[in-house]
Amino acid sequence: MQLPAFPLRLTHILMATLVCASFATPALAGSFDVEDGYGDGEVSEISRLYVDEQLVATFRLDHDHTSQTAHVETAVSRVNHSYALCGEITIRRPGGRIEIHQVSGEGVLHEPDGHHLVALGARNFTEFYLADPDDPNVVERHPGRSSLCAAPTS
Repeated sequence: MQLPAFPLRLTHILMATLVCASFATPALAGSFDVEDGYGDGEVSEISRLYVDEQLVATFRLDHDHTSQTAHVETAVSRVNHSYALCGEITIRRPGGRIEIHQVSGEGVLHEPDGHHLVALGARNFTEFYLADPDDPNVVERHPGRSSLCAAPTS
């Protein structure tokens, strides 16, 4: 007895659809956390974290919200990931004057899965970067500002 051709073709179409759908979104292999904290003299902070050129977190800090942690999931087949931190930090100088600083930094995360990273600023807001207090080899910092954070020009 011969089976009709229609169900076989329908099965192939369904199988092909499932295979294509599995390639549409990358499988997630691991994750890490990033914490950003309110610094001395800060009035407010808004910063963005990009991993592999994709926005993965936005931090909004002020005196009522002094710390925020983001959980970042990473794609399978990659152990190293580029990162960029972009932000605007508003501070109050000792004389009461308010200053707004554009901050940014970038680098590479080496096998960050399972790690807890912190966002840090240094040198009067000229450096903004990630660090792992328990393992300095996880984060490779690149000097200077991140080109991913450049303000749009139009």
